[in-house]
Amino acid sequence: MKKTAAVQVASTQGAAAIKSISLFSEIKLLVKGIVLVMNVLPVFVGFVLALYFTHGSLSANIPLFILTMAGSTLVMAGALILNNWYEADLDEKMDRTKKRPTVTGTLQMNTVLWLGIGASVLGMIMMLFTTMEAALYAFIGWFVYVVLYTFWSKRRFTLNTVIGSVSGAVTPLIGWAAISSSYHIIPVMISIILFIWQIPHTFAIAMRRYDDYKAAGVPMLPVVYGFGMTKRQMFVYVAALLPLPFFMTSLGTAFVIVATILNIGFLFISGIGFVTKNDHQWANGMFRASLIYLTLLFMALLVVAAI
Repeated sequence: MKKTAAVQVASTQGAAAIKSISLFSEIKLLVKGIVLVMNVLPVFVGFVLALYFTHGSLSANIPLFILTMAGSTLVMAGALILNNWYEADLDEKMDRTKKRPTVTGTLQMNTVLWLGIGASVLGMIMMLFTTMEAALYAFIGWFVYVVLYTFWSKRRFTLNTVIGSVSGAVTPLIGWAAISSSYHIIPVMISIILFIWQIPHTFAIAMRRYDDYKAAGVPMLPVVYGFGMTKRQMFVYVAALLPLPFFMTSLGTAFVIVATILNIGFLFISGIGFVTKNDHQWANGMFRASLIYLTLLFMALLVVAAI
């Protein structure tokens, strides 16, 4: 009897653990995992760089750091969840999004809606305990992504990518403004870099997932105007990154050199698109290059702040 009871308890605990893991996986899909991480990272970078320029220390600002990171993460997570809730009809037509809980039905749509609203409100409340400027940037990012991008432009215009890029561009301003006013050349330049970077990055995704977007009827640039137009625009946007490091000389000559090398490498890979015979393969490479570019750029920024 005791052995049977122990087996039943173990079985119940195992089922609970599996359920918890499954719920975590569903939430991860809702907040688009890597997308959330790539949006939170610039907040961290902005916060650390602001400390560097104001001669502050992280140890003296731990409560503020926790509020800023947790609050901005919740605001972004809420925006991404609401995006999933609103786009469930599109996601069921696209292979890469068919496993999202809003499509599979593992989470009720009302549950997803309230999760999105709850995370957004809680995050904004936390941001209000940082600075009003940081909270304002957080709200701007949320509003642009949820209202202007998700609700309004994504299903209507090829410019949806440009509009959506504004939401990602404010992220370093959130981190910096939690410490000091973002009226400073460095956070402004990082914001501009992020805005420009997101466009070729997203176009690369749209080329990779051309069939998905076409099936769902989403007017992404490659679907409406073709790959040729898309590649030309990608090259122009990447080229626009070239002069920006020279406005960031206060970070040191080494950073300017590293950033310039990254820009030239990114532009070279973008230019390959004009001669490639395999657009899909090139788009995959361009997508990976964009992620490597941004990761190395942020690493360079953090190294500067650590010195």
